[in-house]
Amino acid sequence: MLPLRKAYPLVAAGGLVVAAIAFVVAHLVTTPWLDVSIGAALTLDSGLSLGVALASAGLAGLALVAGLRAVQAPIGGWPERLMLDWAAAVSLLAALPSGTPGFVAVVLCAVAFLTLPAATALLVPRLRADAGWEPVARPMEWLALAQGLGLVVLTYVALPGHQVLIGLVERLLVGVELAVVGVLAVRLVQLAWAGAAARLPKRVTAVGRFLMAAPIADRENAAR
Repeated sequence: MLPLRKAYPLVAAGGLVVAAIAFVVAHLVTTPWLDVSIGAALTLDSGLSLGVALASAGLAGLALVAGLRAVQAPIGGWPERLMLDWAAAVSLLAALPSGTPGFVAVVLCAVAFLTLPAATALLVPRLRADAGWEPVARPMEWLALAQGLGLVVLTYVALPGHQVLIGLVERLLVGVELAVVGVLAVRLVQLAWAGAAARLPKRVTAVGRFLMAAPIADRENAAR
């Protein structure tokens, strides 16, 4: 059986891929969504793809946190709590039935849009100080800035902007959040499977030596 330490990264990466594909499909087949918020789309008949995208993203987030714990990544405290809150909010959004009161979806969307940017901002200095995670510190820093800018634009659009193009802004922000999960998931896969990759050349060499030695042994036996 595959150890959980190695299974969590694969679940996180696989869930993220499914979420990205389903999210794109949801907006290729749906009615105009540029001025329709995600919360409003979910309380209406939003179709299956959007729910699958959110459920997969929530699963990816939970698996990511579990995998980060397993490799002792520097996420303890508030970053971990905020990432779990994000995954829980996204998962609950996916489970909302049609006809759910709009304020429920609005609250869950607000939690999802606020928690992961905060977690990303808190993680950047920790990743920079950790040798194993330092390679992703700079990408995470840029993603944290992009999330902050997205929140500013979303606040303006939602309040004085009369929700014009709110659907576009929300979905762009979701795309950045998925990128955050993706960067961490890819690095997690690299670290969790590093030992297996390091052992692979040794196994290949041993197999090669065995295959080379077999014909030599056969020739020696034939000469005798």
